[in-house]
This record gives sequence, C-alpha cells and structure tokens, in this order.
Amino acid sequence: MTFVPVLPLAILIALLYFISTIRILREYERGVVFRLGKLVSHPKGPGVVLVFWPIDWMQRVSLRTVVLDVPPQDIITRDNVSVKVNAVVYFRVMDPSRAVVEVEDYLYATSQLAQTTLRSVLGQAELDDLLAERERLNQVLQQILDTQTDPWGVKVSAVEVKHVDLPSDMQRAMARQAEAEREKRAKIIHAEGEFMASERLSQAANVIHREPLAITLRYLQALTDISAEKNSTIIFPLPIELLPMLQKKD
Repeated sequence: MTFVPVLPLAILIALLYFISTIRILREYERGVVFRLGKLVSHPKGPGVVLVFWPIDWMQRVSLRTVVLDVPPQDIITRDNVSVKVNAVVYFRVMDPSRAVVEVEDYLYATSQLAQTTLRSVLGQAELDDLLAERERLNQVLQQILDTQTDPWGVKVSAVEVKHVDLPSDMQRAMARQAEAEREKRAKIIHAEGEFMASERLSQAANVIHREPLAITLRYLQALTDISAEKNSTIIFPLPIELLPMLQKKD
C-alpha cells in the first residue's frame, strides 16, 4: 500500500490555487473586484491581478470607445410626417465601478436609452429641420444622453444621425418642390438679366443720342462681324445721315 506524503500534496494544492488566482488585464481593461460581496475601493489593472476565489469575484470592464448602432426607429415629426431614422452612438466607460454597480448591463441600458431619446428628440422637430439641421440635433442628442448616462460612469462623446428614410410619396413631393424652386431661381436670374440688359441699352441709346456718329461706328463694327463669317452676300447698313452726302448737287 502506497502513502502520498501530506506536505508535498499540500504544497502542490497551494501552488495550483495560487496559479488559479492570477488574472492578466490588458491595457484597456479594468477589473472591478468584490470581496465577500463588498466592492473593493479602486478598480484593478492593467497587468497582473490576484483574485482569491471564492472570497473575491472580479468583472472585466473595457475602457475602449464603444460604437453602438441604433436600429431604425419609427418617428412622427412635429409636422406629422412618418419617417424611419437610425443613428450611431459613441461612448466609453469612465468609471468602471459605477458601470458595474449602478446598472445591470450598461451596454443594453445605453442602447435602450439611445432609442427612446432618438424618438423623443426627433419627434419634436419638423421634417425640414431634421434634414437641414442635423448637426444641431446631433448635439442635442449627445447632451441628453451624456447627462442621463453620467450616473452609470459612461461618457457619450458623439451621436450621429446616419439615415432618414422618407416615404415614397414624400420623396416625390420634395422632388417636385425642388424642381419648382430651381425653376423659380431660373426665372429670377433671367428677369435680372433682362433688367440689366435694358439698363445697358438705355445707356447706349443716350450715348447715341448725344453722339450721332456713334451709330456709324456701330454699323462698321457690324459689317466687320458679318464679313468674318465669309458670307457670299453682304448687306451693308447705310446710315440715313449719309444719304444727303450721296445725292447729286444741282
């Protein structure tokens, strides 16, 4: 019958237990340790951390920025237009202890809070503001989310509205509106051009009225332009003022 020495066996068990207590935390990780159910004052890590099970229990928390994709939300704007809007939220854990103690699952809680806040804030805006003032709405969403997640030790750094899905009839109406706006601008530009041209013609008429020979120079310029086109027939505009010069004198 073989007997195993008690002392070497105890040393082996103690060595195995000590090895099992070793935890290695990466640079972006922190360990929130509970000792006999009570929170240890400061998070552990990075590096080697000893967790003496079953007295201690540790939860890992990542300090990296989390990119949260908010699924499309059905929103009715203030001017009663139904749209689908999705967004993306950037946040990170600033206080690992509060992120573990104050909320059961900070990732899920932040996701749900982002969805409800998105519907609430964008539902108070009109469709034109939703399309044209997206940067301002992003800042409002970021401030609201950051205030509400601060007790959890979570910092919301940015919120970006990615896509606004409009109904097909609303898209057609906006296309017609944009086309009408372009036609209006074109007519305004054309009218302004006609007005400026009429002013120039009026000034030219005043010059010709003061200097009758100016019309003769204009005729000669027109003749030069016509001859440059290599036409077989050239009509020479003769000023009326030159007719008396061509008449035979008695």
